[in-house]
Amino acid sequence: MSKVKTFGEIDARSLEQLERCMEAGDADFGVLCADHHPGYSQPIGGAIAYEGYVSPSGVGYDIGCGNKAAQTELTRADLDAQGGVEQIMREITRRISFGMGVPAMERVEHPVLDRIRSADFAPQRKLSQLAASQLGTVGSGNHYVNVMEDENGQIWVGVHFGSRGFGHKTASGFLALAQGLAFDVKAHEGETDSPPVLFEIGSELGESYIAAMELAGEYAYAGRDAVVEKVLEILGAESGHEVHNHHNFAWREEHFGRTYWMVRKGCTPARPGQEGFVGGSMGDESVILEGAASADATESLFSTVHGAGRVMSRTKAAGRVRRRPGGVQAPAGGARRTRRLDPGEAHAASARSCDGRPRGRGSVQGLRAAKAAFGRSGLVQRLGKTDRDRGTGKSAEGDDRRGRGGPAAIGRQLHRHEQEQESDRPEEERPRDDRRDPEGAG
Repeated sequence: MSKVKTFGEIDARSLEQLERCMEAGDADFGVLCADHHPGYSQPIGGAIAYEGYVSPSGVGYDIGCGNKAAQTELTRADLDAQGGVEQIMREITRRISFGMGVPAMERVEHPVLDRIRSADFAPQRKLSQLAASQLGTVGSGNHYVNVMEDENGQIWVGVHFGSRGFGHKTASGFLALAQGLAFDVKAHEGETDSPPVLFEIGSELGESYIAAMELAGEYAYAGRDAVVEKVLEILGAESGHEVHNHHNFAWREEHFGRTYWMVRKGCTPARPGQEGFVGGSMGDESVILEGAASADATESLFSTVHGAGRVMSRTKAAGRVRRRPGGVQAPAGGARRTRRLDPGEAHAASARSCDGRPRGRGSVQGLRAAKAAFGRSGLVQRLGKTDRDRGTGKSAEGDDRRGRGGPAAIGRQLHRHEQEQESDRPEEERPRDDRRDPEGAG
């Protein structure tokens, strides 16, 4: 009998989506992390252990979406000496492209581009120019660049984005192939609660998807490396400790003595000792977490939250934000540094924002009570976060101005801005531009 492990307040529709996917693929295990919410076919914040299938609808449109954080030797005083956060943010937005379909202002060379040009899955080769033009760009929606200050006063750089248009076109192409269409033909759009698209392991489609997904994952890693390196260059800093992870991907993993294809959508892998960077939503703090050995962690398939989400589309959100000239007004009370979290509080059953008010499911909602993947020693580091809008495959263990998506800064009211996006949201919650443009906003 299939077993589902859940955390936090259970969203009935998300659970139904998870169970539908598990039944279709005869999956043994599934998990809903504390920040789960409905997605296209498979819920975001959900993971499924398939023994004989891989699921392109499960991984989603933004293959390899994930986070990277890099610690620097700098302090806030060093930033002030460079002219302050505002000036640094202006330089970041001048040199790094943010937004849907936007090419890089400064081209990046990387070996992954040669691998795309000679990709095992031939249709991906035609995407090489797109991949080259967007490598080192951030995208839009809840994708961002952050500059953060930790509890010890050290500055970190953090980013959140995935495989951009290259990954979106790869995912869309396989969904078209599953419908009997050509790779470069637009797939028929399914309903949010559609059954999963499953490719049998060992089949031509299944093996082709795995190869293409892993290449898109390499591209996502390369993109985050490039953006972090560019920000470090702007800061005149060097990277010390780094944490880097996907949360939209499928890996071959061992659980309960068997080998599965773990399909994770908005779900950070967290094996004992494995660190993960979980970015907070605007106004929340980001954290570095580390997996711990526990019964809950095992039952969670070593999974935890991915953070930096949202619970409604931009159309639904319209009119719900207080605006003022020059940007979006910060929450009442302004910026604050919150109390230290107990290390055992990291997978939120009832997350609250830093001022104690209930937080929506789409935010980190994973920072309080995630005893799941992180047991009693989960919180390694708290990183500050902005609270004001400025206006606008490696292994599962990891290694671990035009349209703009979101540079940000941290700590006490450093600034940030984002653009709407999220091609991996439910259909009715995806921006119309994303439905229209197969390149997506990834």
